[in-house]
Amino acid sequence: MPARVPSWAWVSGLTVAAVAAVTVLGVKADQGPHPTAAVSKPRPSATAEASSKPRETEPPAVPDGSGAGRRIVYSLGQKRVWLVDASDVPRRSFAVWPGTVSPAPGDYTIGARRDSTTGSDGVPIEHIVYFALEDGVSVAFSNALDGSSPPPPAEGAKTGGIRLHKPDGAALWTFGTKGTKVTVVR
Repeated sequence: MPARVPSWAWVSGLTVAAVAAVTVLGVKADQGPHPTAAVSKPRPSATAEASSKPRETEPPAVPDGSGAGRRIVYSLGQKRVWLVDASDVPRRSFAVWPGTVSPAPGDYTIGARRDSTTGSDGVPIEHIVYFALEDGVSVAFSNALDGSSPPPPAEGAKTGGIRLHKPDGAALWTFGTKGTKVTVVR
């Protein structure tokens, strides 16, 4: 009767063979052609045009009279925010949905931040960055946890939340640490 090979020997042998095969295939793949990505400007599509978020190739310039140095600029009329670095270069700009209560034009500083809560509209929000108090209402930037746009406010509601798209909320949260200057312009 021939000697029986133990199962651990079979498993070890198959494992060594599989590793060798993967190594050979990896070397062959590395020697083959490598794909490259073509750089092209995106074309607007019907889907993009129907989106509630405007697509822009070049954001508007930072408003005149918005100060100097590292700051967040919020334009009431344009419903837009700029994140401006210490050398006065705008690093990001995006459209926002303002609440029903707006801060007066002027300079503010971020006084408090909160990871998440429920907004006055009942929507779970995150990246809340408080910078003003107007008419007894706290004014803050935030984004919906699910990335949605805010529902229309209830009749007569006083809301100070300035809602952002989710990626913009994350960027403002990273940029807008406590004490960061916020300049509000018309």
